[in-house]
Amino acid sequence: MKIDLPVQSLQNNMQKSIGGSESSSKGVSFGEFLNSAIKQVDGLQKESEKLNEALAMGLTDNLHQVMIASEKASIAMQFTMQVRNKIMDAYQEIMRMPI
Repeated sequence: MKIDLPVQSLQNNMQKSIGGSESSSKGVSFGEFLNSAIKQVDGLQKESEKLNEALAMGLTDNLHQVMIASEKASIAMQFTMQVRNKIMDAYQEIMRMPI
């Protein structure tokens, strides 16, 4: 089973721009990358909720799939929060720099 985290998307985009298959002007901007990563995390959260509801209603009995989806969503959310915290720390450090 492969878990796609936003870091893997970034690495793929970096390899494309380094390899020359895409010109640097057509690369993904940082804002677009963050929006894409947040949408992926949201998709994982929605999938987890859908599977949890199906389990609660008795529509599925595959507890393993439900737990894996829940953990993927949880890990993706934790990763996203850590990235946000690092970005905020960097921003605060830049704001503290004397001009």
